[in-house]
Amino acid sequence: MLVTAQILSGAGLAAGITVGALLAQDMLASTSLSGLPSALFTIGSAATAVIVGRVSQRLGRRVGLSVGYAAGAAGSSGVVIAAATGNVVLLFISLFVYGAGSATNLQARYAGADLAAPQQRGRAVSTVLVATTVGAVAGPNLVTATGGLAASLGLPQLAGPFILASVAYAAAAAVLWVMLRPDPLTTARTLAAEAPQSQEESRDPATSHRAHLALGASVMVLTQVVMVAIMTMTPVHMQHHGHDVSAAGLVIAVHIAGMYLPSPFSGLLVDRFGRLAVAAASGLTLLGAGLVAALAPPQSTWLLALALGLLGLGWNFGLISGTTIITDAVPLATRAKVQGKIDVSIALAGAGGGMASGMVVAASSYSVLAVIGGVVALAIIPAVARTARA
Repeated sequence: MLVTAQILSGAGLAAGITVGALLAQDMLASTSLSGLPSALFTIGSAATAVIVGRVSQRLGRRVGLSVGYAAGAAGSSGVVIAAATGNVVLLFISLFVYGAGSATNLQARYAGADLAAPQQRGRAVSTVLVATTVGAVAGPNLVTATGGLAASLGLPQLAGPFILASVAYAAAAAVLWVMLRPDPLTTARTLAAEAPQSQEESRDPATSHRAHLALGASVMVLTQVVMVAIMTMTPVHMQHHGHDVSAAGLVIAVHIAGMYLPSPFSGLLVDRFGRLAVAAASGLTLLGAGLVAALAPPQSTWLLALALGLLGLGWNFGLISGTTIITDAVPLATRAKVQGKIDVSIALAGAGGGMASGMVVAASSYSVLAVIGGVVALAIIPAVARTARA
């Protein structure tokens, strides 16, 4: 059921990534503020992460995830209305609410690990994440079709992907509300209560796992800020050099494929070679992505697609290794709440990256932004080294 919901929610997630910056640029007539949509729905994602985490801790994953996806559907509908009426204030509010879908999509990965054995957690997380690929890759490639649908309804073409997002998020909420039974988190608690002396629940995370908790959060925060910053400005960069929306949709589709499609491979690497090795690999991969993006000729769709594919892969390495590190370090009694708080940090980092990206490009260039992103990603390496020594 988690896999089914992820397929649906992936299509909703892709709307804001593909056309959010372009829609804002049209409505605000400003390139420097084109990173604002990414910042708004990322801040909304941060707020939702807390709510979904707390609701899941109290009532289970089924209720928490369903509520999050329903909010994402409402936000998507609000964006459509704002685009139709030219209401910028409503656009900002709706993008904030739309971020709930993104937060919930990520929170679902934790649900995939609730019932997994420690030595299989990387693969469990990756199974849920890879399901997002189907909808998330299809979504950007439906930009033209959904734009045509919007035009036939008398709406701006860029509102089309948000129509798809509204339907997709609502369907994901319905699937989980009706079908996610028994609840994975409450079931895991029941099993743990029957074996209270298990190694999993007898450890002291406040002492022996504090370093790993900090590392897991740091890896996911750094990969998020770099990924969001470069991803947000790529469609704008392409449009400024003569590419149409379909070309931008193709590049973003490759990027999202890189974010989710390698998940089974990443999960296998995490379980076989360790969380720290894959975390370090994420920093090096993001550096490579930044360099390719910076050096790619603006007219080359395929080199930009390669850069964005590497960007997605680096993010995937960081997310799966970081998620597994966090799940290892936090006991079931507080797991969902702590995971929600960590996802707040991730979302806020993405908001900062999205907001700063437009300003950096306006002040310098896309290439400078890409190089800065790659260098920032290298901070993961010393963090991993410190934890390994500890």
